[in-house]
Amino acid sequence: MFQDFKLIPGRPAYLQVRDYLRLLINRGWLTADQKLPSTRELGNVWGVSRNTVIAAYQELADEGLIYSIPGQGSYASPAERADTIVANMDWNKRMSEKAQTAERMDVMKHGVRGERGMISFMSIAPDESLFPLQYVKQALVDRIAAEGEIMLNYGYAQGYQPLIEELKRYMESKGIDMKGKDMLITNGFTEGLDIVLSAMDKRHGRVICENPTHHSAIKLFKMHGLEIEGIAMEHDGMNMEQVTNALEERSYDLAYLIPSYQNPTGVVMSPSKRMTAIRLFAKHGIPVIEDGFSEELRYSGAHVAPLIACAGGANHVIYIGSFSKILFPGMRIGWIIADEQLISYLVSMKRARTIHTSTLDQAVLYQYLHNGHFESYLKKAKSVYKRKYEWAVQCCEQHIPLRRLWGDGGLHLFIEMDPSVNAEDVLMKCREQGVLFTPGSRFYTDGGGANTFRIGFSRVSEPDIERGTRIIGNVMKQIIQGG
Repeated sequence: MFQDFKLIPGRPAYLQVRDYLRLLINRGWLTADQKLPSTRELGNVWGVSRNTVIAAYQELADEGLIYSIPGQGSYASPAERADTIVANMDWNKRMSEKAQTAERMDVMKHGVRGERGMISFMSIAPDESLFPLQYVKQALVDRIAAEGEIMLNYGYAQGYQPLIEELKRYMESKGIDMKGKDMLITNGFTEGLDIVLSAMDKRHGRVICENPTHHSAIKLFKMHGLEIEGIAMEHDGMNMEQVTNALEERSYDLAYLIPSYQNPTGVVMSPSKRMTAIRLFAKHGIPVIEDGFSEELRYSGAHVAPLIACAGGANHVIYIGSFSKILFPGMRIGWIIADEQLISYLVSMKRARTIHTSTLDQAVLYQYLHNGHFESYLKKAKSVYKRKYEWAVQCCEQHIPLRRLWGDGGLHLFIEMDPSVNAEDVLMKCREQGVLFTPGSRFYTDGGGANTFRIGFSRVSEPDIERGTRIIGNVMKQIIQGG
């Protein structure tokens, strides 16, 4: 068994020796009072220095795993080990409905897997090659220098206060009146939505939203046992006549809207529809969850105020935002802006669940924003994504026999094909040629959208955008022609 040890480059050798011997002892492969090889002998066998083995033996002795007898050597310590326990738990029968729903709708687990070298339009994450790494490093150094070891201790459930103040100023620049409102920092958008759903009284068991909509939101709604009422999308946002009729016919616990660069359609809700929606939901006493998805990725036209800004002093809008589609999604930092009374409850929910979001990550993001680098990065990123967006639109219109092309900006386009064409069939044939995209059906609340799909272009090179859309178009033409 001593011959199985292999050193891994980059990790101190004495720690590797210690860990391997600890494994042998804890698994019973070295029995109680069994003599270990001498430090010199083991060093020769494993190709390490005697001092390395001595250091490892000393740590194991400190842990009580081995003992030494002067002049005789080192031995494995006696240890109490539990008798073998036989159990064969069927965990499938122990899972809650919520867990089963999460597993069933886990597209990362059950979806089509890509392979290296494929052209994948599935992601709508930002291109990490654009991240200003040098400024992130500087932000980390600056914050550690300013606050030291406290950055590595527990933080506050509501969030890192300097970041909260920085984000409040940022959101105020979008026209949001923070009077009577407060903010909670979360682990990204998904945790924010989950906390809100968990906190709210769901007496009617229904949510009203756009159709299609964000797949993660659909999954969370179903995990929380909510019935979903999907409202059809138009070129300028959801069909408000359908919204009016739905609100008159049934009661809802909440509304969920993505007014800017909606996922998956990319539609920007018009200012008039925003005001109509805000008034309608206020009239019926329905809280509105606003998903601030990709708000920063406007390539043309005037800025459109978020719903929470349109609401003015009304307190029924809950805004959930993040930089995940533009900046550092790996930090998993999002925020909720809402009435201060609601935020007070959400802070307690956050504390009960995850205690707080990483203080170090929050501090680094704060320092990066505070140092003033975000604006220049955003300008550069928007220039790159705008070029890709325009190129993707051109390629889709040139190569794909589409019925309609959706998308006013952001990092993706939404394709509507002839009703006779199924996106899943197209995907299977495209995969054989090294191209992947996201079928639109997973974004629909009612099982529709079989003839739609989403193309994410943010992490795809311009040559691959052209080649990939051409392959998709050729496959579609073959299917339409019966080939």
